[in-house]
Amino acid sequence: MSHFKVKVLSFEQIHELPGSWEKSDLINLLNAMDYDNPGEIKDAELKEMCMMSLTDFEPEEAAKIVLDYTIADRLTEGQINNLSHEILSEKLWEEYPELHLHPDLFRSTQLLYDAFNGKFPRAEAVRFSIEVEGNVSIFEENPEAPIVRILAAGMSDRSLIHRLFSDQLAGEKFEEAKDILWQLNVVSKSANTVTFDIVSSTYWLEEIKYADSFEAESHADAAAEEDAEK
Repeated sequence: MSHFKVKVLSFEQIHELPGSWEKSDLINLLNAMDYDNPGEIKDAELKEMCMMSLTDFEPEEAAKIVLDYTIADRLTEGQINNLSHEILSEKLWEEYPELHLHPDLFRSTQLLYDAFNGKFPRAEAVRFSIEVEGNVSIFEENPEAPIVRILAAGMSDRSLIHRLFSDQLAGEKFEEAKDILWQLNVVSKSANTVTFDIVSSTYWLEEIKYADSFEAESHADAAAEEDAEK
């Protein structure tokens, strides 16, 4: 168990995941809609053209096209058909039981929301940066588990993380942590301090906005500790 001092440096609500719809994604999606020569469209116009093309379909059909692109290789066609209806009214990036699909369900909903002027749920996520001071070697391999344990220390016992993952927070394995932190980037690092930029669901980590600075105990997952000893 290691002791850390933590500062929340910034916090914002976001409605689009950084890097979620790159040029190649938009061209692939236009190809899936049988758009002629999408590679000839100016980069600045690609997203607008993609959204316009989606609205040529009924909302459920458009949802099926987007989901077929973002998560088809991980679900059956029947499951995607179900989701193409559920995505119209449900926050699937929070409610779907397969946590590893949440970022792609988020970016799918966000694009559909923009294309159909709000007929789909408004996707909300959080982006924040934290400075962590202490034994930063704990983050060298599989950093997500110790980071989520640190973040949990800055939130109340009533928070979703504590209620759903109390065993994992205290235990030797927290495999879900990688799915809770959608994007994790090191901004800067020194001998005993590291700054992280984090993107996650409002569902999981919105409460961290109420934290300013706090102290936390954390530990790496057992497997990560074993690897570090070899």
